[in-house]
Amino acid sequence: MIKYNSKEVEEKWKKYWEKEKIYKFNGKSKKPVFSIDTPPPTVSGKMHMGHAFSYAQEDFIVRFQRMFTGNVFYPFGTDDNGLPTERLVERLNKVKSKQMLREKFIDLCLKTLKKITPEFIKDWKDLGISADYDVCYSTIDRNSQRISQKSFIELYNKSEVYKKEFPTIWCPACQTSIAQAELEDKDFDALFSTLKFKCDDKDLLIATTRPELLGACVAIFVHPDDKRYKKLIGKKAKVPLFNHEVPIIQDKSAEIEKGTGVLMVCSYGDKFDVDAINRHKLKPRIVLNKDGSLNLGNYEGLGIKGARKKILEDLKQADLIKQQKQIAHVVNVHDKCGTAIEFLETEQWFIKILDKKKKFVEQGKKINWHPKFMYKRYGNWVRGLEWDWSISRERHFGIPIPVWYCNECKKTILPDEKELPVDPLQTKKKCSCGGQAIPEEKVLDTWATSSLTPEITSSLINNKVQTPYSLRPQAHDIIRTWAFYTVVKSWLHKKKLPWKNVMVSGFVRLRGEKMSKSKGNVVEPQKVMSEFGSDALRFWAAGSRLGEDVDYQEKDLIAGKKFITKLFNASKFVFMNLKNYKPKKIKLLETDRLFLSKLNKLIEICTESFKNYEYSKVKLEASNFFWHLFCDNYLEVVKKRVYNGTKQEKESAFFTLYNSLLIILKLMAPITPFIAEEIYQNFFKKTQKHRSIHVSEWPKKIKISQNKEDLKLFDEIIKFNSFVWKKKKEKSISLRDEISGIKVPKNLIKFEKDLIATHNII
Repeated sequence: MIKYNSKEVEEKWKKYWEKEKIYKFNGKSKKPVFSIDTPPPTVSGKMHMGHAFSYAQEDFIVRFQRMFTGNVFYPFGTDDNGLPTERLVERLNKVKSKQMLREKFIDLCLKTLKKITPEFIKDWKDLGISADYDVCYSTIDRNSQRISQKSFIELYNKSEVYKKEFPTIWCPACQTSIAQAELEDKDFDALFSTLKFKCDDKDLLIATTRPELLGACVAIFVHPDDKRYKKLIGKKAKVPLFNHEVPIIQDKSAEIEKGTGVLMVCSYGDKFDVDAINRHKLKPRIVLNKDGSLNLGNYEGLGIKGARKKILEDLKQADLIKQQKQIAHVVNVHDKCGTAIEFLETEQWFIKILDKKKKFVEQGKKINWHPKFMYKRYGNWVRGLEWDWSISRERHFGIPIPVWYCNECKKTILPDEKELPVDPLQTKKKCSCGGQAIPEEKVLDTWATSSLTPEITSSLINNKVQTPYSLRPQAHDIIRTWAFYTVVKSWLHKKKLPWKNVMVSGFVRLRGEKMSKSKGNVVEPQKVMSEFGSDALRFWAAGSRLGEDVDYQEKDLIAGKKFITKLFNASKFVFMNLKNYKPKKIKLLETDRLFLSKLNKLIEICTESFKNYEYSKVKLEASNFFWHLFCDNYLEVVKKRVYNGTKQEKESAFFTLYNSLLIILKLMAPITPFIAEEIYQNFFKKTQKHRSIHVSEWPKKIKISQNKEDLKLFDEIIKFNSFVWKKKKEKSISLRDEISGIKVPKNLIKFEKDLIATHNII
């Protein structure tokens, strides 16, 4: 028997699909378009298992819709405008962007991307992602830059964009401002030190995990109801080691039960410090540089950890520490590098979102979320926003903010649309007053561009597809960024939803933990596809419902491989007996009609499940039907008729085998596209009109007479089969051997001939 070679088969059909442009969008078709706002993967290495998992799941829906509606717009993009790409370029070329001229580093980035992107995209093609790769974009290409800069200018002109010097969230490692959406919580061990401040020459004890910010202390807060400190309100306290005096202020943000009940306010320890200093109009004392080093006295140039260690040593030596204990606490870190963030006063650009939180919550409610509970994550995120959207970054590789400032009249100068895309650093401007214009050096946050992916992809096909798109697929970790920011931009520009549906995938775990390079628990999808085949990997990805995190287990890949092998062998068996068969109308035998009635029910279930984004139910129902009903039962029942039946018996069997196998293939084609194409091309192409199973029509119910009792009756046949096979096993005889003493039940008399032949009943 010829073994199924997944490597050869997959390579063959990848080339065929590309050559024949099977997945090309047809802009001239009058069929309704199912449009997908493709998630552009970040070009920071190669596809990881999380990519494979979520992209396979969205592709299940795309392939179904291509067969069901007949016209799909599924472009492909790469996100190469951001810190991960900068880091990759630095690593590959052994350089540091901050040590290079921006122009030279950008040129290096573009050259590197041109070199590595084709191999990066190959991973998605290997997985069988059925995108139209001819409609491909990059978030840093000139078209994306033009659209992103145009968006900035439009929002600026609508007064939705502003620039302000403000204590913004800052990453000292990446040396750039970041947005609230780029924060993650991380557990850290810390030393909780109770320090001796002085007031009226007495110790005032304050506990902190951040002694390196003592020099930045600007006030002491006590709760107005805390009787211990009532007499101190309005007085001043002396900061240990640094000896400057700060006011003692009553404020309810001081928690009576936490630590000593006294709160040190610094510029800036966290967001609460920012709020406290603004509310009380306190003058900040800035002690941190942008790289996270201190600019203060004996500690100048030391990094945060080094300064913390040295200051604690000095406090201990001066007997200014009352007590210390180890604690674990949660710290906000930058999601790109894992570095604890700081708050630094820098001048940044913002998009107004806080004044529209209710509107964005309303917009989110109008979208169909799959699964539904994912809307709660979106809604909770929007309601919890505390800052406007910070969209400027201090990086080299990004889309330049298209602004100049007049040195004379202080006017902000914007380019004309026809000038876009433009880099202010490379383009000289003069103000209308005659003054020399100073270029903006900052670039846009990558999400300021990725939030425009519907507009970017529409522009590539002359805007033949407009928002709202049919679908936005994505993982749940970027609901707060990609989903939310796209809703923001779509509302601000068009007062429209960006898409009708959002499908949200979960994470892949290994032994209960999310896969991560830092944890060393990564399984590479490239190796999995090489060993088990892409269809097997997709079969595994179809095993969990949307939004569910799933454990990677090799046994699921083995199950997928077994299914594919069985499908291949079953198809060969069927067509070994259907040589030169041509579909035609015939009179069905009752057994065949009953089986097709069961098949019709499967079509109904799978169709509705795919419509509802329940691909896991399709996999379960269709694969179970194939294994249990088709292979284990129907093939056994019909086998002798195929070999030795009358003309009518054979024709009825051939019709049923041909149509049931084709329908099973089509139902599984979105999930296992390579094996489906292989069988279709080898066995069905001669009698079917389509170039590929993936552009054929989705199965419709076979027109047969059906009765209410059909499904139950076929289940009775299965029960009878199981009963006879069990008896033969008990007698230790082969399933093909004769058996006596068994009668066909009365309710199955009309199937008696098939059942007697199947079991060799005498």
